[in-house]
Amino acid sequence: MIEQHVATYLEEAAELLSELETSLLELEEKPEDEELIGRVFRAMHTIKGSGAMFGFDAVAAFTHEVETVFDLVRNGKLGVSKHLLNLTLSARDHISSLLDAFVSGQPINQAAGDEIIAGLRILLPAVEPETPASPAEVFMAEAGGEAENRTWRIRFKPNPEMLLCGANPVALINELRQLGECHVVAHLDAIPLLNEINSEFCYIYWDVILTTARGSDAIRDVFIFVEDDCELQIDLVDDGSDTDQQYKKLGDILVERGDMSRVEMQKILGLQKRFGELAVQVGAVTPDKVQSALIEQQQIKAVRQERASQETAGSIRVPAEKLDLLVNLVGEMVTVQAHLSQTAALQNNMEFVTIAEEVERLTGELRDTALNIRMMPIGSTFSKFKRLVRDLSQELGKKIEMVTDGAETELDKTVIEKLNDPLIHLIRNSIDHGIEMPELRAAAGKSEQGIVHLGAVHSGDSVLITIRDDGAGLNRDAIRAKAIERGLMSAAAELPDKDIYNMIFAPGFSTAAKVTNVSGRGVGMDVVKKAIEALRGSIDISSVSGQGSTITLRIPLTLAIIESLLVRVEQSYFVLPLSSVEECIELTDADIRSSHGRNLANVRGVIVPYIKLRDQFEISGSRPEIEQIVITGISGNKVGFVVDSVIGEHQTVIKSLGRMYRDVRGISGATILGDGTVALILDMGMLMNAAERMEHTAYG
Repeated sequence: MIEQHVATYLEEAAELLSELETSLLELEEKPEDEELIGRVFRAMHTIKGSGAMFGFDAVAAFTHEVETVFDLVRNGKLGVSKHLLNLTLSARDHISSLLDAFVSGQPINQAAGDEIIAGLRILLPAVEPETPASPAEVFMAEAGGEAENRTWRIRFKPNPEMLLCGANPVALINELRQLGECHVVAHLDAIPLLNEINSEFCYIYWDVILTTARGSDAIRDVFIFVEDDCELQIDLVDDGSDTDQQYKKLGDILVERGDMSRVEMQKILGLQKRFGELAVQVGAVTPDKVQSALIEQQQIKAVRQERASQETAGSIRVPAEKLDLLVNLVGEMVTVQAHLSQTAALQNNMEFVTIAEEVERLTGELRDTALNIRMMPIGSTFSKFKRLVRDLSQELGKKIEMVTDGAETELDKTVIEKLNDPLIHLIRNSIDHGIEMPELRAAAGKSEQGIVHLGAVHSGDSVLITIRDDGAGLNRDAIRAKAIERGLMSAAAELPDKDIYNMIFAPGFSTAAKVTNVSGRGVGMDVVKKAIEALRGSIDISSVSGQGSTITLRIPLTLAIIESLLVRVEQSYFVLPLSSVEECIELTDADIRSSHGRNLANVRGVIVPYIKLRDQFEISGSRPEIEQIVITGISGNKVGFVVDSVIGEHQTVIKSLGRMYRDVRGISGATILGDGTVALILDMGMLMNAAERMEHTAYG
């Protein structure tokens, strides 16, 4: 049980560290934002408290030092500076390394932690009083609270199972003692008989009377990581503002605490009727008004209870492996459903057909639901790159701001995971090769601070991700010269800018004058292209000299199931993503003759090149008198694919081709049809590029 909770803590700590990094980077831009400061403090407090619960003493001790500094920031005693943020980001990295050391069993780098703590402690003297202060004054200064002490009543009632989670209620109470004058009363009335006691359960609850200058937020921070595992009530019983205020009677205190109902108190005092009855009796209100007030009271109570229940059960944590298994099973179900629909159509039984249609509807809903569960905002990846830009710009001596938009755009989690490395390569290249040094930008009439823009937007069943910079742009002449030097093109060839820019994706291609630890070795861009193509995506580059470059990635929403168009050539079946299909037209002998032997079709006055799949894959047999051209839109260009016949729409469950066939050009995967036949999924981008090269070779 404890091991399970430790694993959960490690997972949650990773999320908190990611949130901490994002908040710190945002705080650098908005250093006065109190919400961000509070978010940073709470993240560190939770990491510290949970770490202490589960035996991560090194994490708890180190984080406490950082938390102490940010408590001063939170209370206005210390300002947010670049130096403080640098130290805190380093502290975040050290906490991560402490957790990694725990998992791997490696020794802890104590020296690195000590250096960070020493740097943080240097900041503290600036906020300490210059003259000796009384203990009370010191307490007030450290607390950062108001001048007046206030008294709070805290009812802390752990759930019996709290101890199973590794929580230590006594440690929490001791933490309350550090906030001020504290009186603790333990309640033992819930302890069962000896033979009914579970030694792993907690049956005791506590009342704490705390006098402190700190506010309710500081008290709640103590319980921040166990709030879901206990009943917690915090009431202000004395605000310290009125010394002449009458003391509450004992009965009133018991009622206020909830230890005694007011009715019981009234009985003890000799009153036999409820307040409402007494109010009616003395003529203060009418019975209907009392009834209305009771209904209001009950309704508010019911609504709040329902809201609390929803908040508690609003979300659950599910291992990614279970989601992957669910999607795989749904994919198999889609295949079986296709077989069922095909069999029903062949049987020509209307009742059977009706059942098959209902199963198809339910399967479609189940498919969409399963895929949506795996969808995540791409902003979870974007936030990581702000740190990359910040650190790399400092290393290179450049001034760079990163701007993001479309962070809410959702993408399959597996796709997001595989996008991380390609995006890192692209952003590093934009910073290193694109953005100029501040003095060069100033000389060119630009702002010394360059901008790297990272954006995402939905486009059909794909997501367009753009990486744009306002740097010098790609050097067309340098790329062309390097391509000629490497034999990638002839000196006499005149290629459009797009083709010249695409040369940078060649393996080992680099125009860098020197090799650095950032770039220049000619590895990276070819890896990026392969990674994007492995995701069935495409990559496009545009650039304007002196103004910057834009790299556009088109990535499918999911890698599991897609809507597609099923086509046939002889007895071979092929699949095209439906989102790229624009229309289907006929191709006759007359059309072929009018194009003078070139693979071009006139579509309402627009010339569209086409690829014959029969020739592309060397499929034997004679072509029909009338073929079909499937017109598709790829990267802003139109291209047609010639097939024997178009069968119709199809839900495609994508299957890998395996190691032997993964390098087959023009094919990105396969799917199984309802009758067990295998259909190949076309890699339309690769086919189009191959056709362009053939066209250029043949006709110049």
